[in-house]
Amino acid sequence: MTNLEIIKSTYEGKTSEENGKNLDKYAAEDIYWTEAKGFPYAGTYIGIENITKNVFSRLGSEWINYKFTPEDYIASDDKVVAYGTYTGTYKITNKSFTARVAHVWKLKDGKIISFEQFVDSKIVNNSMK
Repeated sequence: MTNLEIIKSTYEGKTSEENGKNLDKYAAEDIYWTEAKGFPYAGTYIGIENITKNVFSRLGSEWINYKFTPEDYIASDDKVVAYGTYTGTYKITNKSFTARVAHVWKLKDGKIISFEQFVDSKIVNNSMK
């Protein structure tokens, strides 16, 4: 698979479970995952277990229909950028949001070594108030 195909497989599976399995399949053991400063789950997490615990489990339990809808991808050598829109509804406030986002992925030898999120965190945080 090309780097672009690997990243697309983490977004465009038939289910979110399939996307997660593909992420797990292609993630390097020591993958670095950075959620944007100001984002509710801001920080850098190392390894798929830490990413699942600190990001995906929280997104799944604290939000209704939280998702990223990719608009397009840009691929160059060992980097792939996916950009699009986040949407979701925060369970506690029942407020929904729509925010533009970009994800920067780096790969090496067919494995994802890092992920960095760029997002308008204020829009997301406002839905949590």
